[in-house]
Amino acid sequence: MKIIIAGAGEVGSHLAKMLSNESNDITVIDSDAERLDALSMNTDVITVLGNPTSIKVLNEAGVPDADLFVAVSPASSQDVNIVSAILAKQLGSKKVTARINNEEYLTYENKFLFTELGIDLLFYPEKIASGEIVDLLKRNATTASMDFARGKLMISVYKLEEDSPLIDLQIGEFSQKEDVDDLQFRIIAISRGNETIIPSVETKFKYHDLVFIIAKRDGMASLMKYVGKSEINVKNVMILGGGRIGEMVAQQISKQVETVKIIEEDRDRCLELSEITPNNVLVINGDGRNSDLMIEESIRDYDAFVAVTKSSETNILACVAAKRLGIPRTIAEVENIEYIRLAESMGVDAVINKKLITAGRIFKFTLSNKVRFIKYMSGTNAEALEFIVTPGSRITKGKLKDLKFPQDAIIGGIVRGNEAFIAVGDTEIKEYDRVAVFALPEAVKEVDKFFK
Repeated sequence: MKIIIAGAGEVGSHLAKMLSNESNDITVIDSDAERLDALSMNTDVITVLGNPTSIKVLNEAGVPDADLFVAVSPASSQDVNIVSAILAKQLGSKKVTARINNEEYLTYENKFLFTELGIDLLFYPEKIASGEIVDLLKRNATTASMDFARGKLMISVYKLEEDSPLIDLQIGEFSQKEDVDDLQFRIIAISRGNETIIPSVETKFKYHDLVFIIAKRDGMASLMKYVGKSEINVKNVMILGGGRIGEMVAQQISKQVETVKIIEEDRDRCLELSEITPNNVLVINGDGRNSDLMIEESIRDYDAFVAVTKSSETNILACVAAKRLGIPRTIAEVENIEYIRLAESMGVDAVINKKLITAGRIFKFTLSNKVRFIKYMSGTNAEALEFIVTPGSRITKGKLKDLKFPQDAIIGGIVRGNEAFIAVGDTEIKEYDRVAVFALPEAVKEVDKFFK
């Protein structure tokens, strides 16, 4: 595919690196020469220096022939993204998508307006990230999760602690246990160090593994017992950082908990937050890196701690400190991808990364129109995808064990009408099924071919 990315900031640069690995033809536009130079040093892309709202620059970049145009200038440049996306569509780009920072644009009526203008997808990374955090506060035994077909199937990620009953068991041994109903859930991957393993029956669970499990809704209760986890009753939440994400998390979670406390260093922002947040949200002006302040603010009385400042380092260390003070659940926003594994190894329960969340939304456009949803799961380089099965596609031509499905991918479950099934070797997939797939990056294109 010919893909043009307008904006070489953090999100744009990450997208360029990821999509260039998929054998796409990538061009990046930015008005900052230093950002383009830094990107071109380690990524195989064409760079174009200039303003992405300039028709001359867009033509120079080859926009009229583009299969996909992605406008991801930094959040402060929302108008640039919208204008460049509209221009790209008018110039001939087949699909266009734009980053925004205004929640108003995401209402049904306004999304329809932008569709009429030619923008296929609007995405607000901070809004998506806040939604992920709220979900993690609800399902607080997992490090990440993903729903298929409105929760009929769920992929959950669990970190194995030293008291987990799974440690040192082989997957085959586990599945043969008399009290395990292997049709309620299935282990689809294990993340260990820097490696993601699509497991076999001989694969053995180890301490600190991240285990990816797909389960039917009815299987969640027994699943928690097997992985040695229990849900935490979250009634009080402390949030470090009063930026957009902190504000949106407070707005959403305040409806479900008793109290929320936001710690924010900027006094003017504190005054603003105190006026726009619900009555059960308390805003404190202070430096969350000061452990004495956190103790004064009774951090030990809180069930969950969420760190969403602009600094990944601050968020990680604050969560580690909160964990040592006895907070049951910690969540950190970590924008430096290299720090994600570090944060998990230091005991942070869950990590959120806006770049990875955004990448999944955009990567969907590079696959067939049968991909309904795609998500990068925290703790792994693999992707969780949901496909709708086309009549006559390869995936319907026999039992799964006979189809030579890519080794670096696994079909976890199927939703057929109102029923959900965990997939096994003898499973046969039918047209219009919704299929949950977990795949390493190198296998995604091959998996896609099975559903065309």
